[in-house]
Amino acid sequence: MTPLYHLKTGMLKIIRIQEDGGAFLVNIIVPGEMFPHHSLISPGPSFGSALALSTCEIEVIPAAEWYHSLAVHPEKYREVALKLQEKLRMMQQRIDQVTETEPAERLRKLRSWMETYIAPEKMTDLLTQAEIGQLIGLRRETVNRLLRSGEFN
Repeated sequence: MTPLYHLKTGMLKIIRIQEDGGAFLVNIIVPGEMFPHHSLISPGPSFGSALALSTCEIEVIPAAEWYHSLAVHPEKYREVALKLQEKLRMMQQRIDQVTETEPAERLRKLRSWMETYIAPEKMTDLLTQAEIGQLIGLRRETVNRLLRSGEFN
């Protein structure tokens, strides 16, 4: 069984490798999150790889130990439910970013969200323009044009 992880400090990106060998950014993990999210209640395969965007402190939780603790202490399911609720709310913010009509506003919202976790670092110090585009549904060229406009310096 794949272990679970608890990110104590730092920030991670979760990528999936595509058939052509390219990486696609699918998620950002922030402090306090346990992952993989889909395995918090029962074991499941992992389809992504975690890469550190900054210096991280990560606790490795052996899967057997985690699932045993859930069985012995059923009240922990409430903790899991609250963690998943928090992640759903974060994903709702991300959906709001992607569904914003104006590309500049999508970029502004993503930058604001990320910088709450990474300040004084900048989003562009940690993510490529292609990755930023993947997160907010824009082409890399559009992200480049917006960043060069001076509005985001």
